[in-house]
Amino acid sequence: MKYHDKIQLTFIMIAPPDQAEEGDRLFRSHGSWMAATHHRSGEKALLSYNVSKAPEFSDPTDFDSAPTGNTCFVLSEIYESKAGVLDHFKQADENWGGRPSVSQVVGEVQSHICACSVHR
Repeated sequence: MKYHDKIQLTFIMIAPPDQAEEGDRLFRSHGSWMAATHHRSGEKALLSYNVSKAPEFSDPTDFDSAPTGNTCFVLSEIYESKAGVLDHFKQADENWGGRPSVSQVVGEVQSHICACSVHR
């Protein structure tokens, strides 16, 4: 497997209707910042970056079920090692203008952040 033994950082955000546009703005800003600042080789390398967006359904296994009105955002970043994740958070605090906005939005929506090793 391509990313076996690498470190994946996943951020899941469920935004109510009044926060969906802010989610779009934040992820656009985050993507541009990531492209401009993150390592592409070495122990801090960002190997993969993906943002997914979809409506939240009342039954997540049935795309024909009624939408809740909320929007799901899923961010996945894969790094060569833990050093890349630590560098990411350090850079976010030091030079990403969107960092305060993320902290505010996270306090207003359902969200989870998970950093884990990719096993398969």
